[in-house]
Amino acid sequence: MSVSEISSSRRFGLRSFDVNKAGLFWFILLIAASLPVFWLGITFLGKTWATPEYSHGPLIPLISLYLFLRELRNSPTGSHSEARPVRWPGLVVIALGLFGGIAGNLVQIPDIVTYAMIVWVGGVVLTVFGWDKGRRHQLPVLHLVFMLALPGVIYWKMSIFLQGVSSELGVWFVALMGVPVYLEGNIIDLGVYKLHVAEACSGLRYLFPILSFSYLTSILYRGPFWHKALLMLSAAPITVVMNSLRIGAIGVIVNSYGTERVEGFMHFFEGWVIFLACIAILFLLAIALQRLTPNPLPLSQAIDLDTEGLGKQAMRVFGIAPSRGMISAALLTVATSAAFVLAPSVERTLPERDAFNLFPRHITEWSGTHRPLSTGVEKALGADDYINTRYQNPTEENYVSLFSAYYEEQTKGSGIHSPEVCLPGGGWEIFSFAKQSVDMSSTPYGVFDVNRAVIQKGLSKQLVYYWFEQRGQRMTNDYLAKAGVVYDSLTIGRSDGAIVRFVSPISAKETEADADARIQRFMKASLGRLPRFIPE
Repeated sequence: MSVSEISSSRRFGLRSFDVNKAGLFWFILLIAASLPVFWLGITFLGKTWATPEYSHGPLIPLISLYLFLRELRNSPTGSHSEARPVRWPGLVVIALGLFGGIAGNLVQIPDIVTYAMIVWVGGVVLTVFGWDKGRRHQLPVLHLVFMLALPGVIYWKMSIFLQGVSSELGVWFVALMGVPVYLEGNIIDLGVYKLHVAEACSGLRYLFPILSFSYLTSILYRGPFWHKALLMLSAAPITVVMNSLRIGAIGVIVNSYGTERVEGFMHFFEGWVIFLACIAILFLLAIALQRLTPNPLPLSQAIDLDTEGLGKQAMRVFGIAPSRGMISAALLTVATSAAFVLAPSVERTLPERDAFNLFPRHITEWSGTHRPLSTGVEKALGADDYINTRYQNPTEENYVSLFSAYYEEQTKGSGIHSPEVCLPGGGWEIFSFAKQSVDMSSTPYGVFDVNRAVIQKGLSKQLVYYWFEQRGQRMTNDYLAKAGVVYDSLTIGRSDGAIVRFVSPISAKETEADADARIQRFMKASLGRLPRFIPE
């Protein structure tokens, strides 16, 4: 609430924290009207926070609120530093947030909606306080980023990278203890025992909350800017080293006592012990930085944890005056949400196709066996039709599995699920991931790119090819595929599409190149039949 708004409330005979019913009405309307636009992101956050990596998420808004109320004490209610607050920049930011929310809903990408929601919150702060004051309160808004999930592609690339780093450092710690050890990929070979450094061991579940805590520490820390920057940047290396130390300790315990002792150790050290150890190291770093200053402060003063008067500051929301800027923001949000909810559906063109149950079970020398999905998986998939068939060839070392899920409509909540997210949910970890060109000139598809992944569960490996078949286009990027859905929906009235996936095991006596050749041989035999079932 700006100084001018408080003064205005006093001219109407209100005390500074009396309820300004008109202002409160417009503020509540502004918040409530945003829900239809951002609901997809809100529900996505709820599901994300149920995972171990993002279980800290519900604490982030509370911490942001704490930071906001602390800063609000620096905006006294009795001075006139800004006679006429400039609010139009806030309206521009709100409009950008609403536009991003609508775009995220159209392409059904919750990540876009959640980031747009944070932009919208920043715009609300700028509108209510005015530009001069509102821009000083953006650090708590920026902190909300830590409650969001990383986009799937970034998450898995980070996970793969951190798995490799944690494996290397973990093996170094084991060797430092005098234990013979060998690293092959993400497998720690202790001779009798072999440990798989899975995605859960990458350290991401510690990195996200520690990043949030280091951001909070850098804001509360009293010292030079470079001290704050170092505290913020130190979160990642501290987390990686501590996680690698945990992996190394597991290796030493397994080597000395066997696998039966390691389960309890992992449960004990997976959660709060690692987290609290990382926080302790951050505090020790803050103490060390203070010792470098000419007049060092004790830690109790170097980290400003003053909570005095926060409740009083929170009560200021009831005294918000109904400024033109806030009324305009509320009306803009109401109009956008109404247009989003009431917009008529575009008339769809549904192409003719054959059902997947007619897809041939015998293709040249390949014989297929249909493998129905479980009820839960089928429900989560949400496809209108799917095929999941394992093909065997007596001349081949291993089978090739063909999976495809077809969606008639991809703009109303249903849509393609990327294997980058789905495969790890089944216990498979992504060992390597890249884009690869395949030559299918003997089929209607010609030469095109596929996503190529090697996945691993324990010591078992599989090779995966997949792409998104989108109305005659083969795409490897799920975000671009979803953006194409919106464009085609508006231009040609079609939003159907499918994912196509080929999988083959990599046996111990095979190389990845052998599995590559096998999948491509089956693709050349089978792809010519696919356009009947996935229209172009």
